[in-house]
Amino acid sequence: MIDYSNLDLLNGIRRNDTIVLQYIYKNFYSKINFFIKKNSGDDDDANDIFQEAIIIIFRKLKANELVLDCTFETYLYSVCRFLWLKQLEKRKIEKEKIKDNHEYHEDLYDDGLEKVADLNERYRLYQKHFINLGKDCQKILQLYFDKVPLKNIAQIMGFKSEKYAKKRKFKCKEYLIKSIKQDLEYNKILSGDN
Repeated sequence: MIDYSNLDLLNGIRRNDTIVLQYIYKNFYSKINFFIKKNSGDDDDANDIFQEAIIIIFRKLKANELVLDCTFETYLYSVCRFLWLKQLEKRKIEKEKIKDNHEYHEDLYDDGLEKVADLNERYRLYQKHFINLGKDCQKILQLYFDKVPLKNIAQIMGFKSEKYAKKRKFKCKEYLIKSIKQDLEYNKILSGDN
């Protein structure tokens, strides 16, 4: 069996390398699963936290904001632990009762992790409402977010004019924002009570 170095693992995540990701899952998931199940969670929670941790590490790598001063395993465990504590806070379970027997990094707050975790939550909320939009609205907004000019959006969507495309984009965006703001999660994220 191949044994990957910290650098191999980080590069694998950066490249979205399936073999490296399978290796990470196979070698490190069980400890995360054990920790979460021992601390008021279940298999679904462990899967969600593990995936979110990999996404956070990926984003930090892409932004060149990740410098490891421990093993990859310790860092991954620390990110998962941090995310699970945030989740338990939401569920109002006291941190003091956390049962933990694995090495972890306490300095993750200084590591910009809070910011990336919040971005992840905001993105998840956005995605949740975006997929509930009608297909046309999704397509219009996706083109708009991809910086496609309104004139081209009108052509792609088969609209008669650029003005109509602009009006539709405005309505879709307005609807999406309204939908997000009505979500109970929105206020929790805004107030930092997550």
